[in-house]
Amino acid sequence: MRISLPPWVYLPYEAIVPLWEGNEMNADELIDLYTDGQRSFVGAELAGENLIGANLKGINLSGANLTGASLARADLSRAMLEGTKLTGAFLYAANLNYVKLKGANIQKADLTKAKLKGANLARVDLSGAKLTGAILTWVNLYGACLQAVNLCGANLSGINLRAADLRGANLSWTNLSGARLSGALLRGAQLNGVKLSEAYMNGIDLNGIDLDGVDLSEAKLSGANLMGTNLTAASLSGTQMRLAICDRANLRAANMMGASLGRASFCQADLSKVDLTEADLTGADLTGANLNLAKLCEANLSGASLREAYLWGSDLQGTILTGANLSYASLRNAALSSAARGQAILTGATMPDGTIHN
Repeated sequence: MRISLPPWVYLPYEAIVPLWEGNEMNADELIDLYTDGQRSFVGAELAGENLIGANLKGINLSGANLTGASLARADLSRAMLEGTKLTGAFLYAANLNYVKLKGANIQKADLTKAKLKGANLARVDLSGAKLTGAILTWVNLYGACLQAVNLCGANLSGINLRAADLRGANLSWTNLSGARLSGALLRGAQLNGVKLSEAYMNGIDLNGIDLDGVDLSEAKLSGANLMGTNLTAASLSGTQMRLAICDRANLRAANMMGASLGRASFCQADLSKVDLTEADLTGADLTGANLNLAKLCEANLSGASLREAYLWGSDLQGTILTGANLSYASLRNAALSSAARGQAILTGATMPDGTIHN
C-alpha cells in the first residue's frame, strides 16, 4: 500500500522513515519513489516482488520483508554518499543471483536459502547474518565482514574471501575448494572437516589454528604462518608451502607427498610418521624437528638444515641430502644406504647402527 500525503504537508526525513513499516508496496511503486529521490524504505513489505536488474544504489531496506523477492542482477551497491542498508532484512529464499551489493550493510539479515550465485558482496558487512542453506557459489566476498557467521556445511567452492574477516565463523564441513583466502582473518573460526583443496592461501595467518585432518591438498600456502598449527593427519599432498613458517607445528602422520616446501621453516615441528615422499625441501630449516618414522623416499633435502633433528627409523631411501646439515641429528635405525649424501654435514650425528659420526 502506497501512502499519499497532501502536497502542502512537509515531513522531515526522520518522520518519513517509519511510514513504510508493515505497509505493502509493489516493485513499480518502490522504483517510482526511488526515482523521485526517496531512499528510506525501512520495514517495507516487498515479499515476492520482481526487482530484477533494478538500480537501487544507496537504498535503505533495513527490516524490510523481501521473502522470495527477485533482486537478480540488481544494483544495490554503495552510493557516493551513503551505503545501501539491508540490516535485519528478511530475504528468505530471495533470488540475489549476480546482485551488486558492494559496501552494503547486511548485518543480522536473514538470507536463509537465498540464491547468491555470482553476487558481488565485496566489503559487505554480514556479521550476525543467517546464511543457512544459501547458495554462495562464485560469490565475491573480498574484504567482507563475516564475523561469527554460521556457514557450516556450505558449498563455497571457488569463492573469493581474500582479506575477509572470518573470526569466530563456523566453517566446519564447509567446501572451500579453490577458494581465495589470502589475507583472510580466521582467528577463532571453527574448521572441523573443512575442505581446502586447491585453495589460494598464500601469506595467510593460521598461527595456532586447529586443522586436524583437514584436506589442504594442492593448496597454495607459500609464505603462510603455520606456527603451532595442528595439522595432525592433514592432507597436504602437492601443496605449495615455500617459505612457510611451520615452527612447532604438529604435522604428525600428515600426507605431504610431492609437496613444495623449499626454504620453509619446521624448527622443532612434529613431523613423526609424516609422508614426505618426493617432497621438495630444498633449503628448508628442520632444526630440532621430530621426523621419527617419517617417509622421505626420494625427497630433495639439498642444503636443508636437520641439525639436532630426530630421524629414528625414518626411510631415506633415494633421498637427496647433498649439502644438508645433519650435525648432531639422530639417525638410529634409519634407512640411509641409498641416500645421496654428497657434502652432507654429519658431525656428531648418531648413525643408523648407533655409532657417532666424527
